[in-house]
Amino acid sequence: MRKVAIYGKGGIGKSTTTQNTVAGLVEMGRKVMVVGCDPKADSTRLLLGGLAQKSVLDTLREEGEDVELDNIRKAGYGGTWCVESGGPEPGVGCAGRGIITSINMLESLGAYEESEGLDYAFYDVLGDVVCGGFAMPIRDGKAEEIYIVCSGEMMAMYAANNISKGIMKFAQSGAVRLGGLICNSRNVDNEKEMIQEFAKKLGTQMIYFVPRDNDVQRAEINRQTVIEWKPEATQADQYRGLAKAIDENKMFVVPTPLAIEELEKLLMDYGLMN
Repeated sequence: MRKVAIYGKGGIGKSTTTQNTVAGLVEMGRKVMVVGCDPKADSTRLLLGGLAQKSVLDTLREEGEDVELDNIRKAGYGGTWCVESGGPEPGVGCAGRGIITSINMLESLGAYEESEGLDYAFYDVLGDVVCGGFAMPIRDGKAEEIYIVCSGEMMAMYAANNISKGIMKFAQSGAVRLGGLICNSRNVDNEKEMIQEFAKKLGTQMIYFVPRDNDVQRAEINRQTVIEWKPEATQADQYRGLAKAIDENKMFVVPTPLAIEELEKLLMDYGLMN
């Protein structure tokens, strides 16, 4: 089973990218579990047709420790398994603890065992590497392949560089590696070339360039992935391409993050800071 985590700046489109990619993998016959690691608990809604998924933390709060696997996961599109970690009540506690609690619970209930027949476990992780809880999937070896969703926007690239620092740190003592950058396009000038150069400097690859397309928003309004909503759409083929690129990927590296000065020079060279 391949253990994949999707990181990136808050609002960059990690959840949308993850769910659409998973839909592409399902079409290829892969069995996938998606673990949402965002307190908003919205990492699986497109796979579940917009249905509310009770989070692991909510289940524990309401039912106590005596829960079964079916209490914390739902079957979604194409036979995917969907789990939402959830978070504490607003203003109380560390949201990262939800990730720790849910992954430990899934392990103890046997969700990762060979009998489940999983090809992939995907972790959709909130924002930047902001605390130990959010770093857990890479810190404790729960995820071994990391993909960073970014764009040609300055703050998205700063976040990607910071996440690369976290991967580099934890790679020293574990198997975690960077599988590449996914450019979720924002139609920035020279975006594709800039992200390719950024990836090269990090020692990795831009594994896929996802063009901007309003069909993504239209599918979300219909509470579906693009592949389920409009399988013949051009954007559906883009997500199939991304899924194929991840499925066939053999390039896993310890990244070499850029110094801030080097990153800003890259931005200037491609016209973002002129």
